Amino acid sequence: MTPGNTGEEKKKAGGLFTNKLFWIIAGASLFILVGFVIPTPRSMIDLVTEHGFGKQMIDWHVASDMNQAAWKLKLVLGMIPMAVIYFATEALPIGLVGILMPTFAYFFHLLPKKMIGETFAGDAPLFLLGVLGMGVTVISVGLHKRLATWILGWTKGFAMPIIVLCVSMSVLGSFISAHAMAAFMAPVMAAVYMGAVSAGNRGGTVRHDPQLAKLLLLSLCFALNVGGVGSPAAGGRNVIMMGFWGDYNVPMSFGRWMMYGLPLAPVLGLAVALYMLFVFRKVKTKDLTPGLVAIKEETQRMGPMRYGEKVALGMMIVILVLWIFGGHDLGLGGPALLALIIPVVFRISDWKKILGGISWDAWFMYCGALTLGALLKESGAALWLAQIFLTALNALNFGSGLGLWVGMSFFSGLMTNFMSDAGTTALLGPIAIPMGIMSGVPGEPWAIGLATAFSTSFAHFLIVGTPNNAIVYGLGLYPDTGKRMIKPIDFLKYGFVLWIISLSLTWVVEFMGIFHIIGFPAGITETAKAVLMTTGQ
Repeated sequence: MTPGNTGEEKKKAGGLFTNKLFWIIAGASLFILVGFVIPTPRSMIDLVTEHGFGKQMIDWHVASDMNQAAWKLKLVLGMIPMAVIYFATEALPIGLVGILMPTFAYFFHLLPKKMIGETFAGDAPLFLLGVLGMGVTVISVGLHKRLATWILGWTKGFAMPIIVLCVSMSVLGSFISAHAMAAFMAPVMAAVYMGAVSAGNRGGTVRHDPQLAKLLLLSLCFALNVGGVGSPAAGGRNVIMMGFWGDYNVPMSFGRWMMYGLPLAPVLGLAVALYMLFVFRKVKTKDLTPGLVAIKEETQRMGPMRYGEKVALGMMIVILVLWIFGGHDLGLGGPALLALIIPVVFRISDWKKILGGISWDAWFMYCGALTLGALLKESGAALWLAQIFLTALNALNFGSGLGLWVGMSFFSGLMTNFMSDAGTTALLGPIAIPMGIMSGVPGEPWAIGLATAFSTSFAHFLIVGTPNNAIVYGLGLYPDTGKRMIKPIDFLKYGFVLWIISLSLTWVVEFMGIFHIIGFPAGITETAKAVLMTTGQ
């Protein structure tokens, strides 16, 4: 039996949602409405004029005056609902939607041609390409089965393996590249799934359980996402925020960040587990033990680690070490590319096999998301949205303390689903920190900075929100058929509610609990305010 719905089930689940032509027209219509029908608001013209976006576009020769610069900002905003509809409904192949982003940027002359090309050939695209290639090699040599035994082999039942997975991944994701863990663990989840559904089958027929496949892969993905709060090592966004604090003479140490963030990581990981177990409580395969036992037995039959496995494991360790200690010189892309070279040089995989196994759909999709993120930042569209939101916060008297922390975390959590977490932090940090300082609330600007950075870890509901989502989607394949185990709409379907849960727990556990329990050093607000006043003069 092939995975997924039968033909009759597809008919029952059909209707408007499966009408791809409808959604193609709907996405295009929204783009035309926002970009060409609705007049350009005066606030957009003022923003590109006052903040230099218009002058930058004129210098780049992509706009002739401020009015045209503001119109191009509006065009970028029109691309957002179109892209969300296309990504979520798969009205067009997601890789093709990714290609649409630079195509629009070229034809509407939204950025200089060189900058558009760089979004498809920068460090991040090369990083994802290498990670997807690494996943292909890990599967081809069988190392994923041994990894499954090492990590989950001691667990039993149904709930316990999921809880252990989510809590351990949230903590590990605080210190080790979550993107790397996604690449290592996605094949592991596929192996656990296959072992569980194959247990007890007769005659070699596999009766697939698509809900179980989604439970395992999405639990992994979401748990790794929330681990980003735990320490500065979890991602560039945290380091960026620490840099902003340093600019105001109130630097935060690595250990101090962990005091605020690390206790929250397992709480969020446990929440992911409980939520996913509740949502997928009707899965057919209620016991993962047979699958885990089957993988352990298969691993035992494999005997000692073979040459291919040793090379693959060594490759993973080397790349991980280079990611951690390579610094800015190597970036993420440089070490990741070794995953395309080492398997071929050491003859553990074939070059064509690696290329054939890479999910190019996921790669093009993510590159397109990077282009959209660059357009949001460089056109001023992201700043315009931020100003609208912050004005609304002030109107609701949420301009300081808990209200400001909640508001900024909500907005940063929303924005990070549309642009990179580092880009979101880099955009909102310079806005949020002065607001926190001027509020005079003790603990600023650390509190508002943590609120902003923490929420950029919650890119749950759009497949383009983080490389974790793209990697799990790209590597999550049924081992026997090669078909995808999850769809882009699954991120929205299951991730949106979890996004709300993640934010709510951060507000209650972190802002109303940990902030008060640990407290903030005396005098940091006054020190930062003195720097702000000096800068203003």
